[in-house]
Amino acid sequence: MSVIEDGKQDQRAKETAPTQAPPARPRGFLVLAAIAAVALFVVIFLGIHSRSAAASELGSETESSAVPIVSVIQPKSNTSAEEVVLPGNTQPLNDAAIYARTNGYLKKWYFDIGAHVKQGQLLAVIDSPEVDQQLEQAKSDLKNAQTTEELAQITADRWNGLLKTNSVSKQETDQYVHELSARQATVASMKANVDRIQQLQSFEKVYAPFTGVITARNTDIGALIDAGSASAPKELFHISATDRLRVYVAVPEVDSRAAETGAKATLTFDEFPGETFEGTIVRDSDSIDPASRTLNVEVDLNNGNGRVKTGAYAFVHLKMPRVAPTAAEALVVPANTLLFRSEGLRVGVVRDGKAALIPITIGRDFGSTVEVIAGLRASDQVIVNPSDSLTNGTEVRVSKQ
Repeated sequence: MSVIEDGKQDQRAKETAPTQAPPARPRGFLVLAAIAAVALFVVIFLGIHSRSAAASELGSETESSAVPIVSVIQPKSNTSAEEVVLPGNTQPLNDAAIYARTNGYLKKWYFDIGAHVKQGQLLAVIDSPEVDQQLEQAKSDLKNAQTTEELAQITADRWNGLLKTNSVSKQETDQYVHELSARQATVASMKANVDRIQQLQSFEKVYAPFTGVITARNTDIGALIDAGSASAPKELFHISATDRLRVYVAVPEVDSRAAETGAKATLTFDEFPGETFEGTIVRDSDSIDPASRTLNVEVDLNNGNGRVKTGAYAFVHLKMPRVAPTAAEALVVPANTLLFRSEGLRVGVVRDGKAALIPITIGRDFGSTVEVIAGLRASDQVIVNPSDSLTNGTEVRVSKQ
């Protein structure tokens, strides 16, 4: 029993004893907890903000990438004279094929191809014995006719003297006078025949008709010369005057204003790279060829030194003059700015950050560039190499390059 009572007394002692307070936490711990909470909040906020900013930037870049970037150029003014380059072939100022005018055999020739000859210089000699014999016969006939004329002259003079004394009749005197006239006509005929054959004999010698260069020799010693052949005669020589050359140029109708008589023209040749020659427009056909729609123009070139060969391929540079009022409006743009659409020719320009397709009218085509005479302003930013999908109002960005 005592044990039980002792336990109860201990229990009552514990219940009646004062309660002890829990140990207090230090203040530094609370400060650290607050700092950690703030740091955690900042980390969370910055993470959310950075992700939001990244998402917004990505959206902006995506939208920006969807806007096409274009390169632009400014149209150039075309108030200065443009150059038209056209092909041509050089030809000699004078060019002739030399034929024989008498029959025979070639006795001798004196000049071959490439030889420079003067006007009137002997080129060849033709042996024509038949003509020589005909001349001798004609001279003999003339001499015989002259002798007969002299006899008729004496007889007519004598009968005229006798008529004065009425020793002969008027009828007989007139007969002898008319016979003298017939003999004189015969002599004149015989003399003309001699001159004709002498002229034929002179054709045995072939002379240069003008100063130039022998470009062809188509005969040789002993060759038969048949000037009276029914077929086409064979030329003996070909001669060209090369001190001055002609260049014929077919100028398109649209560029015909560049072919002004008296204007200068520049010529270039592949065999003389980097060198130019000056020619002069001397004449034109004054009519457009209906087949080719071109104007035939002649440009003369001084070639006293003989550097340029006949038949050479030339590039003729003509200056196209500008005329009002289109001179102030004409602009030049590259050919790669053009858009060929079903509704017509267009160019793309950038206005207020958007593309605009402008209809234009072109003048002359210079190959890499074209002349625009209507529809474009000098201040326009023309899009280079525009996409076929480009439409009006498309938002574009101009390249900074």
